[in-house]
Amino acid sequence: MKIAVARYPVGSPTDFDAFAARQRQVLGEAAAAGARIAVLPEYLSLELAATFRRHIFSDLPASLAAIQQYRPQWLALFSALAREFDLHVVAGSFLLDTGNGRYRNRCDWLTPDGQQLWQDKLQLTGFEKGTGLIDPGDVLKVFEVDGIRVGVAICYDSEFPLPVRRQYEAGARLLVVPSCTDTAAGATRVRIGCLARALENRMFVAQSVTAGLAEWSPALDVNTGQAAIYAPMDVGFPADGVLVQTAEGQLWALAELDFAAFDARRAQAQVANDRDWPGQLQPALAQAVVTNVP
Repeated sequence: MKIAVARYPVGSPTDFDAFAARQRQVLGEAAAAGARIAVLPEYLSLELAATFRRHIFSDLPASLAAIQQYRPQWLALFSALAREFDLHVVAGSFLLDTGNGRYRNRCDWLTPDGQQLWQDKLQLTGFEKGTGLIDPGDVLKVFEVDGIRVGVAICYDSEFPLPVRRQYEAGARLLVVPSCTDTAAGATRVRIGCLARALENRMFVAQSVTAGLAEWSPALDVNTGQAAIYAPMDVGFPADGVLVQTAEGQLWALAELDFAAFDARRAQAQVANDRDWPGQLQPALAQAVVTNVP
């Protein structure tokens, strides 16, 4: 299974048709390269705020309210592109109105056979909490794609081991991470979170990112980081765990993931963090004993 992860330069479309044309172009490139899954970045929907006047796109609450009119078109677009390109489209995330002016950061997964799957972001960043508008999700999911179970962890969620562990225990062997970070420190945190989840669960992790400047937007203003696909740092994989990553100016990074070979090599692994996980849960380790040194 070939996976494509985007380092997506944030644009400023003039209308939904312009946005749709660009999505067709970028996803067409991934499909032409042989991708079966294409991962777009977190907050992709906020690019649509640029289609409104300045007093809307420069104001986050107004932007969130305004883009809701595009929700049906958003789903129809990515569903149509998934069918057209025979491609699983992970459409970044859409800030979805759940009523009473509250929103959830939802990752939509559109399948070639017409299904609409989704996972909400569970852990909110300081920025998201500070808006006073966004609520965390309350459901953790695993999807089955061509016989492979897959979980989604939206950006900050990748930094928390226990929910991802639950996805692993439900059979996930691939974790998809749409992300958006505005500082080098933020990009490093998500990258390390992805590497840690790959190591401790012995799974593949595929991270997409936003790129470039979008000074017109209070949420997408600065974007940094590289899209990458990670594996455990073990036999048969790169020592740094990075299978592939984008370079400056590169839109897609792609890797062919052989899940059957991956499982076959499990017995030859140098370490077995996934199998040894229960060792840290023994009752004797539930609380640290403080020893006073005279």
